[in-house]
Amino acid sequence: MHRTCLRAASLTVAALAFSPVYAQEPFYKGKTLTIVINFAPGGPTDIEGRLVARYLGRHIDGKPTVITQNRPGAGGMTGTNYLGRIAPKDGTTMGYLTSAAWPAVSTPDKFDVPFRDYEFIAYQPGTSIYYVRTDVAPGMKTAADLVRATELVPGGLERSSSKDLGMRLTLDMLGAKFKYVTGYGSNQPARLAFERNEINFFVESPPAYRASVAPTLIKSGVAIPVFYDTVFNGESYPVPKQIADLGILPFHEVYEKLKGSKPSGPLWEAYLNITTLRGTMQRIAALPPGTPEAASQALSKSFEKLNEDPDFARDTLKAIGFVPDFETGPQVSRQVRQALTIKPEIKAFVEKYSGVD
Repeated sequence: MHRTCLRAASLTVAALAFSPVYAQEPFYKGKTLTIVINFAPGGPTDIEGRLVARYLGRHIDGKPTVITQNRPGAGGMTGTNYLGRIAPKDGTTMGYLTSAAWPAVSTPDKFDVPFRDYEFIAYQPGTSIYYVRTDVAPGMKTAADLVRATELVPGGLERSSSKDLGMRLTLDMLGAKFKYVTGYGSNQPARLAFERNEINFFVESPPAYRASVAPTLIKSGVAIPVFYDTVFNGESYPVPKQIADLGILPFHEVYEKLKGSKPSGPLWEAYLNITTLRGTMQRIAALPPGTPEAASQALSKSFEKLNEDPDFARDTLKAIGFVPDFETGPQVSRQVRQALTIKPEIKAFVEKYSGVD
């Protein structure tokens, strides 16, 4: 009788072990996921990051509460470093980052923790659109007028940022004369300076251009777009889907029209390295180094589902003019780490050019 009872008890325990009640619960059940945005509220990274946060939670197994937290400063480095060094490494904090890939290869000493050590969940390709005030002497009507400008003042975030480097490199390649001003920190104060005519040449991502620049500055005739950043995929120069309907030419085509030849030389090689790396990974979703693999897997699957979410597509199309399409999956961390490379001679040239050596 005693042996029969033990056998019955063992069968009961075994059955309970495989019962759904005792199955491992989803990693994010009962948790709050904080998405750190490394630029200021109201900017393109913030707008896009909040849209992601709004819909990502519905696709995360366990249905956690999802909130956003802005940590702007130092051209995006404040939030990026917070994620790597200070943020909890338990899966409850994810970064939605812009302007992280280029500094990781050009100025790695800015990182408290090597960027390669982060856990990468998803990334989104993109480009940047350059625009100029029409009242720059002797008058700007097309991109060709840039070479005749006598009072051109491009404004930037900081000397070593990819945004600043792109502005200077394109204008130098075209042979334009300009007075470079930097230190605005983020897009919003720089755009305000543009509106006040303190600077008159600037560059922004397609979401910011569509949401804040085109409806006001372009529509009113205060400014015109002149080109977008060329991105090279190893074989050709694809047109990013974010701007396919805008009718703006890539920089290399503007250069060819003005110069009668294809761009080449150190400036072009540096520019192409910067824009290709930045364009391939314009936005990066990442977790702090050492985050549990279960968190990475859950978030990767949620981004896959986000790509197919019709409500997310509808709202992003309305807010930023296109639907983000994220590269995600178990291979993403490997892909990003492999991409974070630059030839030593290009790195040395950029350091000298930017004045950070």
